[in-house]
Amino acid sequence: MPFIRTARGARRRGATRRRRPHRLGSHDFDRWLDHLVDIAVITALAVGAVALVLTLLL
Repeated sequence: MPFIRTARGARRRGATRRRRPHRLGSHDFDRWLDHLVDIAVITALAVGAVALVLTLLL
């Protein structure tokens, strides 16, 4: 079975896309900001759930 050629003629090596080399820059800041927002949202949901449970129980 012949290899499937891409537009540039390079051989494909499976369905998994390869990541680009890591470069420092604004992408690192965006990634950390995403993590910070995730933590803030999870914390807010946890506090809201605890408040709801306490309101219903008391």
